[in-house]
Amino acid sequence: MTDSTQRWLILIMSLSGRAGTPRMRIWRALRSLGAAVMRDGVYLLPANSLRKEALQQQADAVRELGGKALLLEVDESTMDTTELLLPLFDRTSDFQDLVEDVSEWQEACPSLEEREAQRRLIQLQRRFQAIVEVDFFPGLGRERAIVALAEAEAVYNRCFVPDEPQAIQADIPERDRSAFRGRVWATRRRLWVDRVASAWLIQRFIDPEACFLWLESPAQCPPEALGFDFDGATFTHIDDKVTFEVLLASFNLEGDPALTRVAELVHYLDVGGLSVPEAVGVKLMLAGARERCENDDILLEHIGVLLDDLYHAYQVGNSENQ
Repeated sequence: MTDSTQRWLILIMSLSGRAGTPRMRIWRALRSLGAAVMRDGVYLLPANSLRKEALQQQADAVRELGGKALLLEVDESTMDTTELLLPLFDRTSDFQDLVEDVSEWQEACPSLEEREAQRRLIQLQRRFQAIVEVDFFPGLGRERAIVALAEAEAVYNRCFVPDEPQAIQADIPERDRSAFRGRVWATRRRLWVDRVASAWLIQRFIDPEACFLWLESPAQCPPEALGFDFDGATFTHIDDKVTFEVLLASFNLEGDPALTRVAELVHYLDVGGLSVPEAVGVKLMLAGARERCENDDILLEHIGVLLDDLYHAYQVGNSENQ
């Protein structure tokens, strides 16, 4: 047996019909895990340690209620039916329904208020993430959904963020951080994902003495200021990199694994691409903070704490995986 051998978890359970509410609670838990129903009381999942632990918890819950439960782990040589089982976990129709709803959102977006458009888009992104969590054997359906959501972000930006920068093709020159201390940095007001994350990066890792200007329009950028995240700025989108990633490359910070993970998050939230599990939650908190904070200085301070915590969590996660 090799590492590529598909292993399966099978939960066989029996619970009295009198345990109506607990039975429903267990059924919902199994459904949220993405378990396939083989027959009444028999559930199947592709094996990994987290899913095994989750199924064991449900088996224990059944026994505590006076029922019977057996959790088995088998490999494909025992089952000899892997090709028949894989379609049970096909999420194509779920992704297709999502893509259709994204298309409807795109048509409606120009007529919506910004807050409502953002709320609906976040709901769609949360749906996508929920499907991904139980999409154990990814296929074209997921790829099409990723493309659709990236297009939706572009539609949102055209409607509500008209000064969003367009990527240029250029080399990214290396910069000496010591030459960028105590500078004035400028970007568009009403900070959003790439701008607030870039400001945090500047403040924490590039120029701790930075002074920020929040511009009503990029045309207001003073000649002595270092502009970022708008067309014509010193630091902006280049090729497939968003401004945060360009700053990482410019100041030789790409060797920090935790910052690289923050960059993946920012990239996904700004222009789409490979999904990041925590992205929807971060975007939701940013949306709430932007509504609550009186100005961009307060918003940067507020979100800076969130990004500090996220950076630390990524550091801990990377060290545990080494």
